[in-house]
Amino acid sequence: MTVPQPDVSVIIGAYEAMPYLVDCLASVEAQTLDPARIEVIAVDDGSTDGTGECLEEFAARAPMSVTVIHQENSGGPSGPRNVGLGKATGRYVFFLDADDRLGPEALERMTAIADENGTDVVLGKVEGIRRTAPKSMWGRTVGRTDVFSSNIKFTLSAQKLFRRALLERHGMRFDESLFTGEDALFTMEAYLRADGVSVIADHTCYYLVGRDDGKHVTKSGSYTLRFDSARALMNLISEMVPEGARRDSLMVRPFLITLLPQFGPKFLKDSEQVRRHKMELAGPLMDAHWNEGVACRLRVHERLRLHLVARQRPDLLKDVVEFVRAKKEPEAVLERRGTRLYLAYPHFRSAQAGIPDRIYLAEPREARAFPGWRETPSSSFARRAARRIRRLLRGLRPAAPGGRATAA
Repeated sequence: MTVPQPDVSVIIGAYEAMPYLVDCLASVEAQTLDPARIEVIAVDDGSTDGTGECLEEFAARAPMSVTVIHQENSGGPSGPRNVGLGKATGRYVFFLDADDRLGPEALERMTAIADENGTDVVLGKVEGIRRTAPKSMWGRTVGRTDVFSSNIKFTLSAQKLFRRALLERHGMRFDESLFTGEDALFTMEAYLRADGVSVIADHTCYYLVGRDDGKHVTKSGSYTLRFDSARALMNLISEMVPEGARRDSLMVRPFLITLLPQFGPKFLKDSEQVRRHKMELAGPLMDAHWNEGVACRLRVHERLRLHLVARQRPDLLKDVVEFVRAKKEPEAVLERRGTRLYLAYPHFRSAQAGIPDRIYLAEPREARAFPGWRETPSSSFARRAARRIRRLLRGLRPAAPGGRATAA
């Protein structure tokens, strides 16, 4: 008898995951999707704390198909995920971290919205437990969107539902040379290649659990790994998206989330040697990818810090970081009858520093918070026109291969 293809392959890479793995597996077992429609592929990545035994016990009792693979430690999350992906047979795959857990009805809701809208990636709302979870993309449930017309670029973790045919068609796998940010690279590529992305914002599908021992890959490792991650993501975006506003909108993510924190408060604690090394690592990235289109999408203090990194001025940068860390409010300098607002962070109009005024110029979304600033009619008209164009483009999506309609 032919075994029906499962709807979802849940891939769990597990290393030293006890006791968190117990709740993780219980959340899989409690899913409302028919167990016959789920397969679990769990990869024990050389654990010594009972993780492997826990997985075997789960496989013996679980109502769904469970495959447990034991291997030598690979050193990172990419290897186990790739092994699991190579064994998957489901229409969709979901990457579940062994110390996190699924929300009730998560798999049922995610597969349903993907099937209804013909989308290749589904984001289910994430909540943090002793950890901070992304928030800006959960404004409303959306049947079909993309990475350019939503905030999904700010959640690039691997804990999404992916259509397996998309991954196989493009030979997508996690980069095993990266030890942090490998999921950002994988997920951004999936967003860019996807025939639509769905967002579930009205139901928690995933719980991001903070470990008491603090052993999260994203919190460990040398700072150099962050530069490796930023470089890989910037290169991917450059390769897949032509120059222009769309590329600039995506470049905000690696600059803001991966690179900028290296030049925040921790920069003040770094030794002079580490500061110099960070500047050296950042130099080629700034030369290749930093431009006005990216800069204008950032807040003034973010833009100012990255401008000083691009100019290789750690001396000036230190003053700005100290100012921001102290949570001081910059003086608001209004000019041109209130239509131009500068935020006077350190070195504003210092002849010795020589930083252009435009670096301190607040864009409308930041300027609106300051009394006395007023928007010019031309900029207001431009914003309304841009919104109309985006709405029009969302309603004119071409048909997907095979004739599947992609209109919203």
